[in-house]
Amino acid sequence: MILDVYSRCVVGWLIAEHESEHLAQEFIRETCAKQGIEPGQLTIHADNGSAMISKSVAQLLIDLDVVKSHSRPHMSDDNPYSEAQFKTLKYRPDYPERFGCLVDARAWAQAFFTWYNQAHHHTNLGLLTPAVVHSGQAECVRQKRQQVLQMAYATHPERFVKGTPKPAALPEAVWINPPRPALSITASVQ
Repeated sequence: MILDVYSRCVVGWLIAEHESEHLAQEFIRETCAKQGIEPGQLTIHADNGSAMISKSVAQLLIDLDVVKSHSRPHMSDDNPYSEAQFKTLKYRPDYPERFGCLVDARAWAQAFFTWYNQAHHHTNLGLLTPAVVHSGQAECVRQKRQQVLQMAYATHPERFVKGTPKPAALPEAVWINPPRPALSITASVQ
């Protein structure tokens, strides 16, 4: 799965019978093309699975000018965005104990990822869906919400003890491995 960590939108996913560097390479290339990602725009944070650390995938990332970031060894929770998404997936009431076959797994995943992107409202996204944020419609939706909130406030201000309500804000930025601040060197001359 490839997840845009800012919008929480699953922009690509693949279910295969086995993991391979060839499949990983094809999956990354196709997802970048589908999303219109230009060289130098993307950082991929990957686990340390054999496909993701293979030479062919490393070369593909170089060719696509994609910055790579990997989880620390033996740290299963190094990507909280991906972990949260997988928890949502596994705790769905319709998540089966077992899939009958690969086709069943893909069909279930197609329905899940459509729901997740289009209908699942995230608290950390101001209760917007990943698709709304990813498509750039967030500000328009927030403005419409503000109009509804203003009408509710005008009608019943006593219900709003903290004053005029505002829709929840989007995060300014999200990071898995935030850039380190540049060291500043201070010199004194005597």
